[in-house]
Order: sequence, then C-alpha cells, then structure tokens
Amino acid sequence: MKEKVHIDAVLGPVLLRKAPRSRRLSIRVHPVKGVVVSMPSFIPYAVGVAFLESRREWALAALQRASAQNVTLPEGESIESLRARAKAELPPRLKAFADRYGFVYNRLTIKHTTSNWGSCSTRGNINLNLNLMRVPEPLQDYVLLHELTHLHHPDHGPAFHAELERLLADHFSRHLEEDAFRQYLQAIGSSRARYRITSVLEKALRGYRPL
Repeated sequence: MKEKVHIDAVLGPVLLRKAPRSRRLSIRVHPVKGVVVSMPSFIPYAVGVAFLESRREWALAALQRASAQNVTLPEGESIESLRARAKAELPPRLKAFADRYGFVYNRLTIKHTTSNWGSCSTRGNINLNLNLMRVPEPLQDYVLLHELTHLHHPDHGPAFHAELERLLADHFSRHLEEDAFRQYLQAIGSSRARYRITSVLEKALRGYRPL
C-alpha cells in the first residue's frame, strides 16, 4: 500500500492511499484521521486530487459533522486503560444478560475497531468494542442486548427488532420505575418509531464514535 499526503487549501492534510484491492476512487472522512482518498494502485495521484476537488464541499460537510461528534477519550484514560476496563467489566455483564434471557454464545472477544460497536458471527462468537467504555452504561447495555439478539436473528428484520425491543423494555424496567423509565427515554431523545426504545437508544449511540 502506498500513501501520500496532499495539502488541500480548505480541508487541510488529506491522505491519498493507493490500495491494490481498490477498484474505484472513494473518499472517507474520520473525525480523528481526517479525509482519506482511496484509489486503485494504477491511478496517478493527480487523478485522486482531482476527484477530491470535485467532492470538496461534501468532504468538508462530512468532516464538520464528524468533528462535532463525541470522539474524545475520558480524562485520564488511554486505549490500553479502556481495554483493561472492557475486559474486566463487559464479559460478566454479557454473561448475566445471556443467563437472564436464555442466550447461549460461544466466545466473547474484546476488540479495538473504528467501524462498529459490536458484532455477532454465525458461529455464536460475539465481538465487543473496547470503546464501549466511553459511552453511558444504558448504551452499553443496548449494544450487549443487540448482539445477543443476533444469536436468534442474524439479520435486522422485524423479528429481530421485536425481540430486542422486548428485552430492552424488560431490562430497563427492572432498574427504573415506569415514570422514571419514560423520563429517561424523554431525556435522551424521542421517537415515534414502532420500536421506540431501540430507536431512541440507536439515535443516542450515534452521538459517539469509536476511536
């Protein structure tokens, strides 16, 4: 993989990345890494710069949106300290949820990725992002229950959302009185979606980004 930094007058440093597996030009925007232009290895850098200039307004708007999201580490924390906390705290909580709601998973792995908060494989293996330690506990619970639900429903169809909504309602009602539960949902957001709790928590989680 070959890389070159291009200084754009508006966007600042932009990484031009040639990847052998790339089949087309594309632009990605990350709140920490900035703007990255990926291109096939046979395309000249000048073509990548021209493509960037044609999409500059879009890239600038995307960069501003990304920069506004919560992407900072808690004070006094590091990636390694988050990893240690995640390995200590998340496994017993996932197991407690699995035992309570009748899920059986194969293996849990704590990873550091910048793409998603968690995943569940067809073999019943669950991956959780150490960045979960940066988000409030109710959103952590949402991700844990989300991945466990995938053990029963691998897609995001109606059956998946119906089960996840039921689990979330039961879980939070165990910790909050009915009025307090409604107030909590109103505090973090509102939704008229069919699966309201899921919708509100998904929206709240989008306010954070893995580092």
